[in-house]
Amino acid sequence: MNGWSVAFLGLIAAATLVMAVIQVGAILFAARLARRLERLVTVIERDVKPVLENVTAVSASAARTASLAAAQAERADRLFAELSQRVDETAAVIQTAIVTPAREVRAVLAAIGAAIAALREIKPGSRPRRAPLDEEDPLFIG
Repeated sequence: MNGWSVAFLGLIAAATLVMAVIQVGAILFAARLARRLERLVTVIERDVKPVLENVTAVSASAARTASLAAAQAERADRLFAELSQRVDETAAVIQTAIVTPAREVRAVLAAIGAAIAALREIKPGSRPRRAPLDEEDPLFIG
């Protein structure tokens, strides 16, 4: 072996040693990084898990509340529909039981009043008064 071969062989050995040291360093760095990530994940799980449980409880409560609100709205709708129907029925009963007979009584009273007024105008032994007849038509233009 000549001098150059030994020098190149030494250079190759040194480069291999440097690469091995770098690889060992990279492995150690990766192991530390993995431990840190594991601790971080543990902390996140510990902190986030209660939050997720609370969010789940809140969403279940919101769903229940929405269900109850829908049921109440449906009940209110039925109540207003029934109330409207009863108001219509009551108006019909009032119309047939009170308004129609009241109109008939008013008509009978008006007829009695007209008859009494006519009887007051008639004097015994005299002729009933008649309205004077106009000889000219008031709408006639001439």
